[in-house]
Amino acid sequence: MAGGKEDRDAAEIARLTEELARLDRAYHAEDAPLVDDATYDALKRRRAEIVARRPELAPPETVGSAPSEAFESIAHRAPMLSLKNIIVKRGRDWSDERYAEENRAAALEFEADCRRFLQTPAEAPLAFVAEPKIDGLSLSLRYEEGRLISAATRGDGETGENVTPNARTLHDIPEEIADAPAVLEVRGEVYMSHADFAALNARQAEAGARTFANPRNAAAGSLRQLDASITASRPLKFFAYSWGEVSEPLAATQWEALARLKAMGFAVNPDARRCDGMDAAFAVYLSLEERRASLGYDIDGVVYKVDDIALQQRLGARSTTPRWAIAHKFSAETAITVLEGIEIQVGRTGALSPVARLRPVTVGGVTVSSATLHNEDYIAGRGAKGEPIREGRDLRVGDTVTVYRAGDVIPKVLDVDLAKRPADAVPFVFPDHCPQCGSAAPREPGEAVRRCTGGLTCPAQAVERLKHFVSRDAFDIEGLGAKQVEALHRDGWVREPADIFTLESRFGPGNLQQLKAREGWGEKSAANLFAAIAQKRRIPLDRLIFGLGVRHVGETSARLLARAYGDWESFSAAMTAASAREGEAWEHLLAIDGVGAVMAGAVVDFFAEPHNRDAMSRLLAHLDVAPVAAPQTVASPVAGKTVVFTGTLAQMSRAEAKARAEAMGAKVAGTVSARTDYVVAGSDAGSKLKKAEALGVEVLTEEAWLALART
Repeated sequence: MAGGKEDRDAAEIARLTEELARLDRAYHAEDAPLVDDATYDALKRRRAEIVARRPELAPPETVGSAPSEAFESIAHRAPMLSLKNIIVKRGRDWSDERYAEENRAAALEFEADCRRFLQTPAEAPLAFVAEPKIDGLSLSLRYEEGRLISAATRGDGETGENVTPNARTLHDIPEEIADAPAVLEVRGEVYMSHADFAALNARQAEAGARTFANPRNAAAGSLRQLDASITASRPLKFFAYSWGEVSEPLAATQWEALARLKAMGFAVNPDARRCDGMDAAFAVYLSLEERRASLGYDIDGVVYKVDDIALQQRLGARSTTPRWAIAHKFSAETAITVLEGIEIQVGRTGALSPVARLRPVTVGGVTVSSATLHNEDYIAGRGAKGEPIREGRDLRVGDTVTVYRAGDVIPKVLDVDLAKRPADAVPFVFPDHCPQCGSAAPREPGEAVRRCTGGLTCPAQAVERLKHFVSRDAFDIEGLGAKQVEALHRDGWVREPADIFTLESRFGPGNLQQLKAREGWGEKSAANLFAAIAQKRRIPLDRLIFGLGVRHVGETSARLLARAYGDWESFSAAMTAASAREGEAWEHLLAIDGVGAVMAGAVVDFFAEPHNRDAMSRLLAHLDVAPVAAPQTVASPVAGKTVVFTGTLAQMSRAEAKARAEAMGAKVAGTVSARTDYVVAGSDAGSKLKKAEALGVEVLTEEAWLALART
């Protein structure tokens, strides 16, 4: 029984991780968000709930998405982290007072977390800076000897896109600064005001050009132009709020650092406040939420930061988020409309995804006509664990529904008004067969979705797999987008990835007219496509692995696998050797940090399928796969070692001890196994200490561990 529960947890972790990676690519890399912030955060919370009780299933955390290859890359000297969020979901019958109190409690919990980590008593003063959370595009500006050297987007947090010529066109970004450290990376947000956004869209419409859905997309799209003159013509602005690498400290506190950035000539948000305690910071949240519509630009919450920079450094960071800062999100904007239809879409893994077709309605200044419905349980009024949502009210075509958006993207259906339900409305029957190919679409135990079993015989899956193959984070073939893939597949020219690399030879001189005759194609566009395909014949191993579209293998997982095996020959041989799910090859695969049993099983199953091996063989005949080097670990005696902390530590909290160990390159695990190198035992150590002794794992006292780490 327990094994079944573990399998369900692992499967759900893998599904959530795959979906979050897809949403990250759409938001950060493509400036085309697919869901609202609340839906995204709910997925992350659900994954965190499972990881809390099953830490061994924790996937590697990520920030943003890989930078586009259309730009040169810039490695961030200090990672550009994202922020953990506070989101309070308002109950159906909550009063405004109850909602405010729940938000206050959530903010106070952040303060309590900081105090627990630092072991600071409740009566000791702890100041915060509260700043508006701008809804724009993150940017890092590097200055050396006071001169602007480079500008980079967040990218995946470690590497961003080089947008230096574009950034130089912004009036809020100075070319030179005085009284600055020799090296200073200023970080902030590029945004567009409401008035400028409206004027830009008016000009775009008048010129017959594409208009933007919201100011965030307009700002991101304008900054990420290959032609800097286009960026210069757009009314972009910049608020500075933080820093990355710096050769000497800016100040002793966050508040003083903001003042110094302002003195250097950067725009700093005038609504930022220094607050003595969290209650004062929460008062800033309430004030900004009330004044949100009158600010003239989009904010979606308030960021709380510990003011003392020495304490920030002690608190440190998790893998992708700092412990000393958090984003407190505002409630979503809502509107009433009619659910006119429910459409079932089929993805590349066969997942049947329901989409609501809505009577167009304006929500927060944007017209929306569709929303995600997640899965059949959500339509039926059930949650992930079978618990009622919307008090068990189902959704039916013809219903009057409340929709909301949080983050200026596709909304979510929040509730339904049963009093307005049409008399002839009937419960929605979720299909148990694929609407595209008619194959059975069962729902496996523990799964939230139904999946088409048609595989490669399902045209929807085949097309979606091809779209994935040419997508930005896979092969990124310029000129071969979704519409082109659909047309070439429909007409029989591209059935599998290998066909892409034989297109030019098959069209040839005699058949080229067929391509040129297609709508949207000409001699130049055809030549450009063939040139773009030729450029991708040499591909890094991680992009190839991701492009294969193996279920549960996202962009980050593909990078982990590529780094672990180095080259295609080693990787493919290891996956074949691991097909029996036992033995040295299988154990090595499971030992990769961030690879669990579900993902490992999906990879070896993919390689075990004869038609997959044949398709890969045909594809590899056209490719030169570049190896991927493993990242260098921090030079310390504990780098690469697996450490488990247990019991109560005297000199620091266990959370701080783990953070320091990870900063030195160690891997911190939650359970003891034969692969554990050290167990650091504080007072009251229990079962983990006993297991370490039974396995012969070296046990260190806190003092011995600190001495080793300092060696």
